[in-house]
Amino acid sequence: MIGKTKKIVLCTGVRTAIGHLSKSLIHESPEDLMASVIREIVKRAKIDPNVVDGVLVGWVGQGSHAPNIARIAALKGRLAEKVQAYTVQANCVSGMEAISSAARHIILGEGELYIAGGTESMSTFPYAIRGPRSVKALRSTEMLKAEWANLWDNPDVQITDTMEEGLVDPVKHLNMAATAEVCAQMFDITREQQDKYAAESFRRCAEGHKNGFYNSHVMPVMKAGAAVLKTDEYIELRSSLVEKPEMFKKAPVLFDSEAFSLKEFYEKFGEFIVGKTYDETKQATITLFNACARSDGAAGIIVASEEKAKELGLEILAEVKSWAFYGVNPAHMGIGPAYASKAALDRIQLPFDSIDNIEVHEAFAATTLSIFEVARREWKQDWFALNDQKRLNPNGGSIPLGHPLAATGTRIILNLIHALRANPTGKLGLATACASGGLGGAMIIEKYPA
Repeated sequence: MIGKTKKIVLCTGVRTAIGHLSKSLIHESPEDLMASVIREIVKRAKIDPNVVDGVLVGWVGQGSHAPNIARIAALKGRLAEKVQAYTVQANCVSGMEAISSAARHIILGEGELYIAGGTESMSTFPYAIRGPRSVKALRSTEMLKAEWANLWDNPDVQITDTMEEGLVDPVKHLNMAATAEVCAQMFDITREQQDKYAAESFRRCAEGHKNGFYNSHVMPVMKAGAAVLKTDEYIELRSSLVEKPEMFKKAPVLFDSEAFSLKEFYEKFGEFIVGKTYDETKQATITLFNACARSDGAAGIIVASEEKAKELGLEILAEVKSWAFYGVNPAHMGIGPAYASKAALDRIQLPFDSIDNIEVHEAFAATTLSIFEVARREWKQDWFALNDQKRLNPNGGSIPLGHPLAATGTRIILNLIHALRANPTGKLGLATACASGGLGGAMIIEKYPA
């Protein structure tokens, strides 16, 4: 797909330690998290900030306090004022789309070196007050205060939790956990299979932290010279799940309770559960323990032409070989990566069996296993075998690490780069993620020869 014009390479990349929702990073803004990543990249790469042609930053929870967060992070990150900067919103594939967009700019000759990534502070997602400003209560902040007691009952005013709202698809009207349950029911992915997968991801993640895998590209979050967060938080908070995996069985399922039964789930969403109907043998499967956690964090990486990287003496980590984005039914959001990965492979006529390592975003164990199942049924690709061989997410994934939305696409690419480098026979890697709205993204990279 590319390479006929210029080789696109990935160089220095880092991410912050990932904070759990409402924990250590509650006072860190998404722009400051990204700015710290930019400064660290420039420092580690030992480059003059003036050589950076552009900054592309994914951000899902976009707010008016930081319009065009890429520009704000670039300036706070002490880059030159001349630097191009724009913000990407493609939900959970934003950090991957930012890297792809940087590659496109280089191919088109608009620049030679970009910093691309993503940032998120789910802990600071705002509550929104919506309505036309013709409404008396919404004409000014003074009027808002005066009318506050009556605001909740005003039919022209809507008060919304933007985090919960943003996790619901507005076309099919399912939240993301419901899309995972739809996939689990449709592809016969059991609770036991999901818990087993999640427990192994936790175990691998804990082992990856213990053996130093993450030391190469994870930076502490600092404030006033002190570390606010040194290592990924959720895996520490849930260490008992590593020590006692039987605890997975104790987590209640989300879609079978007195308030909302699985039968009611089928009545409400059954049209999306293709080929299946409810009967009393069916069981709900999704729990908080086999799903990824809401998180805060930022990640970034240098995307450059091979020529520019060599000119600057940068350590080249990988070459970008292909990428693709592919949409599916939003109700089946989690299987998008299967189709995006196939498209990325097809674009360079690469067989699946040539892939040495895969990093897949674990939105839910159900969706991850559904990806495996779709790939096996549709194209006879054996993702199950790669997982069994620890060539897929060998150091854990989003379930134990957490999911700082727009940063995750970049985070999985960093994981892939360093997993390939740790694999003596590894050459080609695939990174892939799903996103709300039914999008899937995939990128194929090749380990750069030492």
